[in-house]
Amino acid sequence: MLIRELNVKEDIILGLEAMGFTEFTPIQERVIMPIIAGQDVIGQAHTGTGKTAAFAIPVLNNLDLSIDKPQCLILCPTRELAVQVRKEIKTISKFMNVTSTAVYGGAPIVDQIKKIKKGSQIIVGTPGRTIDLINRRVLKFDHIKTLVLDEADEMLKMGFKEDIDEILQNANEDIQTLLFSATIPKNVLNIKEKYQKNPVFVKTVSDEITSDTINQSYYVVKHQNKIEALARIIDIYAPKLALVFCNTKNKVDEVAEKMIEKGYNCDKIHGDIKQSTRMEVLNKFNNGIINLLIATDVAARGLDIKHVEAVINYDVPDKEDYYVHRIGRTGRT
Repeated sequence: MLIRELNVKEDIILGLEAMGFTEFTPIQERVIMPIIAGQDVIGQAHTGTGKTAAFAIPVLNNLDLSIDKPQCLILCPTRELAVQVRKEIKTISKFMNVTSTAVYGGAPIVDQIKKIKKGSQIIVGTPGRTIDLINRRVLKFDHIKTLVLDEADEMLKMGFKEDIDEILQNANEDIQTLLFSATIPKNVLNIKEKYQKNPVFVKTVSDEITSDTINQSYYVVKHQNKIEALARIIDIYAPKLALVFCNTKNKVDEVAEKMIEKGYNCDKIHGDIKQSTRMEVLNKFNNGIINLLIATDVAARGLDIKHVEAVINYDVPDKEDYYVHRIGRTGRT
């Protein structure tokens, strides 16, 4: 469907056109109108298929711009994803008078409180910082009519179930809830049973779990030869940007150190690296200042990392869906 065939506000269309949008992806095409109509939705689609815009467009369309209080709360599993979602919302709403704020740990809460009190219609946050703001009575549900769980399965895997329950229990009974994720395991369906009202279930993933646009290969090497094998792969294929995934923070540190010693232009991100440094590293990677990024799975979900030509699993992930999310960072059109 072409973007001008959908009945949304003209300012949103202008914002999408400025981004280069010409038509909607399948997940966007199928969920935008139900969300605009006020229905609860579960949206399942692979990473990189436009899930953020799928809920951002109808949320922006439904805002009452005369009210400068929070009207939509979007929960994300990581600080990086919260920042990225807020950035995309800001880009889509370029021609609208909309204010949004990202709230997360690792940044001064005082600054975030000031932004909310000044007037913010959309709040994008991690569960822990969101609860903190609710408990401080800074974030209130008086005008919040839509709550989005972005990457719901990942939040549950990271141990945020109790936080999500607490937030949903603070919400109004008639709140619209939207669940978006690449996988819909049983614990996500439990949220649906407990909190959603006759949700529309939109699934755009195919039976084939990985995209056919991605060429997949594997190499059998001894553990002590893995660094040398990684270096040879980088030398032979010379990807413009490459992501290397490890299962632990310690392994990320080790691999990054050894690759830097070998002269590769690389850096690293994982959960023990402070937020400002992680964002700085991601910006350098996005801009091609570094071309090799060593990471834990914190980088596998939802981040806007463009033009990644190769994903290398230095460690085989423990679960199948982690593999899917990792390799989903490449093979995009």
